[in-house]
Amino acid sequence: MPTHNPSFTVGDDVVVPDPVSGEVWTVGAVILNQDGRAFAQKRSPDRRLFPDTWDIVGGHVEPGETVLEALAREVEEETGRRLTHVRRFLGTTSWTGDDGGGLRHEADYLVEVEGDLDHPTLEWSKHCAYDWFSPGNLARLKENRRPGEFLIHELIARALEDRPA
Repeated sequence: MPTHNPSFTVGDDVVVPDPVSGEVWTVGAVILNQDGRAFAQKRSPDRRLFPDTWDIVGGHVEPGETVLEALAREVEEETGRRLTHVRRFLGTTSWTGDDGGGLRHEADYLVEVEGDLDHPTLEWSKHCAYDWFSPGNLARLKENRRPGEFLIHELIARALEDRPA
């Protein structure tokens, strides 16, 4: 599914879901730096949804947006960087948050961005920390999550296992 006026490229084999009317969709972006480590940001303790937990860049698909338009917008809003390439589809997950907002469907991608990755521009009102993750420190992504709630850990682990050369 092409986006309206995309400013980024999309890999030939990248899957893009076509949300059905009435469904709530979110998107997630795993961003790797030049050393092959994955970016994650910690949600502030006062957040209603998943407080004080690690998260990838992402958020809700707004009305009138495509999945990929939402991905580009969220990358820019949450990091101050511009999406340049959607490298790989990491999968779709359905989940119910701890905020009473009901069922959501999430499409996650391994992406490339433009800009200084060592100095991301966080939304500090929503996130209290960030870090870069490699296989050696992935267990930190499970902080403040119960068994079976390791989506972020699993996504980043998958992206690191299959990362491009």
